[in-house]
Amino acid sequence: MTILEKIVAYKKKEVAKIKAEVEVKKLVESPNFKRTPLSLKKSLLEIGSTGIIAEFKRQSPSKGIINDKADILDVTNGYLDANVAAQSILTDTHFFGGTMVDLMKARSINEVKPILRKDFIVDAFQIVEAKAIGADVILLIAACLTKEELKNYGQLATDLGMDVLYEIHTQEELDKIDANDKIIGINNRNLNTFKVDLEHSIELASKIPDTCIKVSESGISDPKIIMGLKQYGFQGFLIGENFMKTDNPGQACKEFIGQM
Repeated sequence: MTILEKIVAYKKKEVAKIKAEVEVKKLVESPNFKRTPLSLKKSLLEIGSTGIIAEFKRQSPSKGIINDKADILDVTNGYLDANVAAQSILTDTHFFGGTMVDLMKARSINEVKPILRKDFIVDAFQIVEAKAIGADVILLIAACLTKEELKNYGQLATDLGMDVLYEIHTQEELDKIDANDKIIGINNRNLNTFKVDLEHSIELASKIPDTCIKVSESGISDPKIIMGLKQYGFQGFLIGENFMKTDNPGQACKEFIGQM
């Protein structure tokens, strides 16, 4: 069983348990559900946008603990101060040490930048839940969803006014998505082996339609890499570990953007 298969199997059980305890009606009645989500697409395309989607991540299956001392409010406030294009908040607890409360806290001090709920979506319930906790964007990982699920979940998110970041790592995964006019994230990390390969992303980028917004995810540790990626049409850059492994992720993010 690969790490991804383990995560998905665990997630399905976890979601089934939550669904048994929480009614969709409750989610729809929550205050955040009534707010109009902010557009990731607009934020990435804005003139002068840094393109940086800065992530709050405590741990990962491949790296173990990255930063378990960081405070969500301090870090995400620092990211706002650094003028990121958006924030990404891990809400998976078992494998990544995140919580839905993290996202709600980040939202409580941020009314200006879109927030991506970074999790493994395996059920439509989680999309409604994402809006209820204040997310503007959801992640749909092509590696763990069928073509039909990608289409239906994407449509549901759109109907709720949210943007979708479709994550791919291979040509086969790209082929599962009706890629026209979408935000497509190329994960430089293979979710089955957790190896990072930036060259792979550059090769795959040329296969993505020009109507799409291309986002490069994982393994970006130097502002020079971003300058290189921009030449291949990338407009968004999801960075977490590079900032989170420091004592002050917000400051690290500010310095990184300053060097760009």
